[in-house]
Parts: sequence; structure tokens; C-alpha cells
Amino acid sequence: DSRKDWADSFVKGLDVLGFKYEERTDPWEGACGVFSTILAEAAIRFQAETMSETFPAAGPVRVKILGKEDKDKLEAAERVKADMNYELTERMIEYRPEHERMLYSLGLAGSAFKKVYFDPNIMRQVAVYVPAEDVIVPYGASHIESAERVTHIMRKTKNEMRKLQVSGFYRDVELGEPRAYRTDIEEKKAEEGGYSITDDERYAIYEVHVDMVINGVEDEDEDGDEDSYVARPYVVTIERGTNTVLAIRRNWDPEDPLMLKRQHFVHYVYVPGFGFYGLGLIHIIGGYAKAGTSIIRQLVDAGTLSNLPGGLKSRGLRIKGDDTPIEPGEWRDVDVPSGSVRDNIMPLPYKEPSQTLLTLLNTITTEGRRLGAISDMNISDMSANAPVGTTLALLERTLKPMAAVQARVHFAMKQEFKLLKAIMEEYAPAEYGYEPLRGEVTARQADYAAVDVIPVSDPNSSTMAQRVVQYQAVLQMAQAAPQIYDLPALHRQMIEVLGIKNADKLVPTK
Repeated sequence: DSRKDWADSFVKGLDVLGFKYEERTDPWEGACGVFSTILAEAAIRFQAETMSETFPAAGPVRVKILGKEDKDKLEAAERVKADMNYELTERMIEYRPEHERMLYSLGLAGSAFKKVYFDPNIMRQVAVYVPAEDVIVPYGASHIESAERVTHIMRKTKNEMRKLQVSGFYRDVELGEPRAYRTDIEEKKAEEGGYSITDDERYAIYEVHVDMVINGVEDEDEDGDEDSYVARPYVVTIERGTNTVLAIRRNWDPEDPLMLKRQHFVHYVYVPGFGFYGLGLIHIIGGYAKAGTSIIRQLVDAGTLSNLPGGLKSRGLRIKGDDTPIEPGEWRDVDVPSGSVRDNIMPLPYKEPSQTLLTLLNTITTEGRRLGAISDMNISDMSANAPVGTTLALLERTLKPMAAVQARVHFAMKQEFKLLKAIMEEYAPAEYGYEPLRGEVTARQADYAAVDVIPVSDPNSSTMAQRVVQYQAVLQMAQAAPQIYDLPALHRQMIEVLGIKNADKLVPTK
């Protein structure tokens, strides 16, 4: 209930997304049903730009050495980097498509989530995308790490539930037939995508990550006073249809004296709003998309009426086949009761499509593109001889709103990689039975402990063009004082930024 206004805005915004053509009968059969493309363009561009920045072909992870650098730590860092990138690009085959789905929903909804955990069925870590509507937090929560309750709504088939019950993950109790549960947002998404969810026969499962007191389980204090119990983190799983508790599990490390909650969710935010959930393109430019859709339809319908006008004719006038429109070059016989044909027919005064409406549409589209940070800088207006500093300033001014969004994505990915690293470190081998090679795709626990993992994306330069201009500025400075620069390393980094392969062979640094 506390997020109802946010959800209502989301549902209304999906109406003008325009992925499903609308067959209209109002004001007449076959009236224009196209949509403004502002919203779809902004979401697709954000997804494409962010995906290229956060998930390059070599992998999305780079490492940062903790403490003083030495030969062993550098080799450990190379192994961790190779290991995690191999896992994310090769073994975790679901990661890239899940990340792309997350970015698309993030742009539209303003909030999206990743759930990171170890899956015992496939014996490896997973990071799955969770839509914002399937994560519920109490009102007043500032961020997901400190929320006292986080509820994940899951859907599972009969077979999936039976597997989990037989394996002992859930209690083996009778649940009856599944009772479908769908939110308004889920139904609208299915409608826009052209899917029917009326035959959805899945159980709705509430997985609640909550701080709570369980009587008989908590340790009593010295006085045996139950009122002094402190809520501890648990994961309680409930089947929604029957309110049956399927499992209760401890959600802290037994070796942690503070009993801190183990994090499983990462919250990605497009633009922070007034509450827990962020604001997306639907909330920011949804009104522009709705207005643009209305004006486009008016212009097309006005053109239709202007080209195929209707009108009034006297009752006594008879035209052969008067119930069908006259085709170009066609002449028909007319019986005129009295006077001329002109006196018996009056066309309605339909006007040509309004130039004022067209101007208004262009203004709304331009403003919506600007507000949605999808407008392009007009390169033709810039001088070819403009200084690099001027070009960099213009780029920064144009890309600053999107750079802020990219910085938030970078921060959330860093938290996600930390969760993945913790799981991979826990299940990594303690020691090698052999001497590992440099860059080998295997890392031990000590390797993970020596480094920190961060995304390859750079929050200070959100596009390749911005990074190229930055390196051009450094190259100009290096020409003035080449003796203080490592020119091979500088040129190699420039080549890597341009995306050219085998930079180490083109410009060897050793």
C-alpha cells in the first residue's frame, strides 16, 4: 500500500510505451493507434549505453589490490580477475541476459534488483534479476541494506516445488493446487509484450528476509528475561495461497559475533526519489510521451479526414454505390432531385493537419529527449579546430546527467561483485596442489582475500568518446614535457580505450 502511487504511475507509463499496436474504434474504426517513441527510445538507449560500459567482451570485473603492492599480490590479482571474468562470461550463462533485462527495467521503472546467492542445484553462485514490483520493503526504509524486512515474491511450478521439498529445502507439506497471484504491473507487462498469463499455474512464494525473535530459539540473558531478546536476521519462506511456512533459516554467519544480516539483494537506482524506490523514465518523461502520443494521433487523424472527407447530402440525392468511398479517377452516376449537385452536398470543413500542433509536437519531443538525457550533442556546430579542453567541457555538460546515473549503476555493481566475491571465496580451494601459472583461470581463498573487486566501468567518464578526449588532453600535455611521462604506457592505454585488440603487442611496455 505504501508504494501504491509509485506502482500506479508505473502501470500508466506502460500504457504509452508503444510496443503493442492499439486497434482503435474511437472516434472511428481504424483511427490512428501509434505511440510516441520518446519513452522506448530513452529506455533502449540507456540499456545499450550502460551495457557497453559495464559488460565489455573481456569481462566486467577488474581488481584493486588491498595494501602495499608486491609480486605475489599482483599475481593473485591477475588470477582473481581472470577467475571472476571467466565465471561471469562463461560459466554463469544467465548473467549477461539477466543484466540486460535488469538495465532495461531499471531505466523504465527507476528501481531494479539483483539477488546473489549460492545455488545448491547447480553448485555455483548465481545473480538473477528481480523486478522492482517483486521486492517489497516497509515504509520508511532508506536503503535495502538496513531494511528490517525485505520480501521477495517468487513464482514456482509444481515440479520446482516438489524438487525443493524432496531435497529437504522446504517442508514436505501438502499445498493443494497453485493459486495464481499477479500484480497490476505484471499484468500490464504481459499485455504490452503480447503474452497471456491466464494459464499461469505457479505457486506464489514469499521469501521474507526479516529481523525477528523466535521464542525458544534465542539465548536468554543472565536474568532469563525474554523481553530483552534482540531480533535476529532470518529468512522465512511462506506459500501465499495457504499461508503455510515452508522454511525458516538463519541469515547470519555463525562465526560472526555481531550476527549481522547476510546480504543477498542489490538495489539499482536510476534517479533517487522521495521514497525507497527510484524514479525512472516512466515517471520523468512519461507525461511527455503521453502528450506526444495524443498529438501524433491528432495529426494523423486530421490528415485522414482531410484526404477522405465526409459531409452531408440531401435526403433525395441518389448516388450509385453511395455506401462505398469513391476511388481516385472514379466517376459515378448521380440522380439530382432539384438544383445542382453542389446544392445537395455539403462537405464538412475538415482542416489540414495543424502546423501549430506539429510545432508543439517537435517542442515536446525535444524537451522529452533532453529531460530523458537522450539528446545528442550537435557535433556540426563545433569547430574542428576547437581546443581539447573546450570539447571536453561540452561533452561533460551534455553527458553530466547520464554520468550521474552511470555512477549509481557503477556503485551498485560494485556491491554485487562484492557479494559474488564472498561466495566464490567461500567455495574456492584453500590451497593449490600445484604451482599456478600467471593469469590462470583459478584462484584460491588467499587470492580473493588480498584484493578487492570493482567494475570495469568508470563513473568519471561514462562514454568512450569522453575517455578518448581525456587521453587526447594528456597526450597534448605529454608533448610539452615528454621526459616526465611513460609514453609507451600512455599510448597503450589509449589503444585499449579505442577497443583495439592486442594492445600489448602493438605497444609493448616492457
